Amino acid sequence: GFAGLERVGGVDLSYIKGDDTSACASLVVLSYPALEVLYEDCRMVAVSAPYVAGFLAFREVPFLVEAVQRLQHLQEITFLFWLFQVLFVDGNGLLHPRGFGVACHLGVLTDLPCIGVAKNLLQMDGLVRDELHKEQIRSLQREGDTFPLTGASGRVLGMVLRSYNNSSKPLYVSVGHRVCLETAVRLVKSCCRYRIPEPIRQ
Repeated sequence: GFAGLERVGGVDLSYIKGDDTSACASLVVLSYPALEVLYEDCRMVAVSAPYVAGFLAFREVPFLVEAVQRLQHLQEITFLFWLFQVLFVDGNGLLHPRGFGVACHLGVLTDLPCIGVAKNLLQMDGLVRDELHKEQIRSLQREGDTFPLTGASGRVLGMVLRSYNNSSKPLYVSVGHRVCLETAVRLVKSCCRYRIPEPIRQ
């Protein structure tokens, strides 16, 4: 287990189909290890920054930071809501062309431990969805099985995790901020009832 861990958070920004300027910014906090929803904050936002590949954080992070700040403010005035101790981010951390994805960006701005959890492989540093990669995915037989994502640079950029027995599609876990990769993978694994970890699924 994780001594002292009682609350985990999840953030996501999802767009209305066919409209890349209207989005819903969501933050949820769950109890740990029971994974019951304690707090949720969803609001529609207008995204104005243009989409530039590799710079997604500049489009999305301000709204996620605002959601975290609202919860921090609520915590200060009510003492009722407890802030999460680690935040799951729907996106990448170090697994990024500049080594600094949305999970890093959000972590540095809030100074909170963050884990990047992506559903698809971001192809960079020699990492490609080729036959070898697909073969490695097929080798993940049981939930909890992993293999490291090692770039052409020789650096381990993240882990591929089979998070759920009933899904052959893996997750791509990477370090965001103030957490090591091994801990990140163990935490993601412990929060999966289905393929997507509960803080992000909720």
